[in-house]
Amino acid sequence: MKTCLVVDDSRVIRKVARRILEDIGFEIAEASDGLEALAWCRAAMPDAVLLDWNMPVMSGIEFLKVLRGEPGGERPTVVFCTVENDVERIREALDNGADEYIMKPFDGDIIAAKFAEAGLV
Repeated sequence: MKTCLVVDDSRVIRKVARRILEDIGFEIAEASDGLEALAWCRAAMPDAVLLDWNMPVMSGIEFLKVLRGEPGGERPTVVFCTVENDVERIREALDNGADEYIMKPFDGDIIAAKFAEAGLV
C-alpha cells in the first residue's frame, strides 16, 4: 500500500484529506507543520506528500526545499494543497520540486484527479 503524509496545521483539513486518501487506497501519516513532516520523512519516506503552504514552525515551501535535499527526498510526489493562488507562488512551488498544486477548498474528485495526474493511482 502506498503511503501519503498529510501536512497541514488544520486538524480538520488533515481529517478530511485522510478520509479521501484512504478511500483511494493510501495509508496515511499526519504532520501539523513542516518540521514534524521532516521528522516523519527522515524516519520513513512516504510515496506522496499532501502539503499546505502556510504553517507555523516551518512553512510548506521551506519543508519542500529541505525535503528535496534529503537522502531519498527526490522520491515522494509532492502535491501542494493551499489557499495560495498567486501565479508566482504556484511557480515557486513547482520550481522547488512540487509535482502538482491543488487549491483549497478541495473535494475527493479533485484530489483523486491530481493524484492520478501525478501517477500515484
